[in-house]
Amino acid sequence: MNMHIDTGTNMSSHGDSGHDPSHASHDATAAAVVTAGAAPLREHKERRNQIVRLIQARGAIGILILVCAIAGAIFPDFLHFANLADIVSAGSFLGLIVIGQSLVIILGGFDLSVGSLVGLGTVIAAYAAPYGWGAAMLAPIVVGLLVGLVNGVLIARARMAPFIVTLAALLGLKGLALVLASQDLLIANPGFFTHIANGSLFGISSLIWILLVAYAIGALVLNCTPYGAAVFAIGGNEEAARMLGVRVERVKIVTYGVSGALAGLAGALLASHLDSGLSGAGTGYELQSIAAAVIGGVLLTGGVGTMAGPLAGAILLGVIENVINQVGTLSPYYQNLASGAFLLVAVVVQTLLTSSRKQ
Repeated sequence: MNMHIDTGTNMSSHGDSGHDPSHASHDATAAAVVTAGAAPLREHKERRNQIVRLIQARGAIGILILVCAIAGAIFPDFLHFANLADIVSAGSFLGLIVIGQSLVIILGGFDLSVGSLVGLGTVIAAYAAPYGWGAAMLAPIVVGLLVGLVNGVLIARARMAPFIVTLAALLGLKGLALVLASQDLLIANPGFFTHIANGSLFGISSLIWILLVAYAIGALVLNCTPYGAAVFAIGGNEEAARMLGVRVERVKIVTYGVSGALAGLAGALLASHLDSGLSGAGTGYELQSIAAAVIGGVLLTGGVGTMAGPLAGAILLGVIENVINQVGTLSPYYQNLASGAFLLVAVVVQTLLTSSRKQ
């Protein structure tokens, strides 16, 4: 009798503890099936995200090559080295501005003051040229840096909107350039200063060399330094970056300072190229630089971008202008129409790609 009770107790104990071997085997099999089914889904999603990232980073380069191939097929002279060099050389001033603008947009802002800084830079370079080529090159850069730092302080410390701050700078700097030079300022004896933008090395314009070096440095800084990592972090999630110890205010101030300095450099080179200071120079560069950056894969919401893409975007805008000039019968206003169309397509594609990554 006692043995029967003990046996029942043991059986009850096994049932309560849930260690039935058949149940355990069934659960393990089900878990293995779920895991095996989830692995291909994860691999597919990761593969899709890699393709999306590749398109965002290199899509503009592909489009540039395609447009150049089509233009070369239509216009036999388009693909000549001299014509291609002229396109890049003419776009070098905008290209320098796009470097700073891209950094600012990745950071989560934008800079509308760069166009007016170019015009003011040419005027300052013209005034400084009599004191030597070094002063003519350095003075616009220093002024651009100071303006950028002021913009950065107002945005980062005073928490003012980038649109308001940089728009006010655009209007103020434009007025200052007109006050300093209501008409063109010709540089009487430019000396070596004029050779900086009009010289060449190995048969390639010095402007192209300057542009390539600037983009190489920009890519290195963006991808290989703590500062670049901080720019991405702030653009992706500013509060999260702050919690991780990123000095958000300092990075913002430095970034707007870099943008202003590059705009000043573009103004100095433009003055060297033209041997004069033009208060109206750079008009529209603020919007063209934003368009080039966005076409090049930089997200307007921040946190995503490269240096190669915006460079391709800047060159693409120059290609459009060159093609319109080669047609001859089209008004230059068609350039704005084509640029706007490319920008719209770029924004739509970026939106779709971003949505695809979130799925």
